[in-house]
Amino acid sequence: MLKKQYRLKKYSAFIATYKLKNIAADNNVCIYFGKEKTSPDIPTKFAFVVSKKIHKRAVVRNKIKRYMRESVRLILKNNTLEHINKYMSIICTAKSPSINADFLSLNNSIKELLGSKC
Repeated sequence: MLKKQYRLKKYSAFIATYKLKNIAADNNVCIYFGKEKTSPDIPTKFAFVVSKKIHKRAVVRNKIKRYMRESVRLILKNNTLEHINKYMSIICTAKSPSINADFLSLNNSIKELLGSKC
């Protein structure tokens, strides 16, 4: 689980991030980047979205969210991509092929997308 300081919760923050249309995507994941920070003291906030269109059952949707959350937690813990801290918010949304994906493939796609955009 991500620490509370890294969670994006406000509806207005979601809308602002989606409106910028700063997107990186591959087969499994689509990542929306928010605006760039003005001060480095504010932590980058993350959100994970899996729509009902992806799968009907909540168990499957929650499993995908857990995989994505864990991969971001490991990235933050190891500081492997320290340049992701230039954005205020990042939203990770799952695509339909991510239902059959395992943790390693989701982790690799998130690392690749975060590294390519930042």
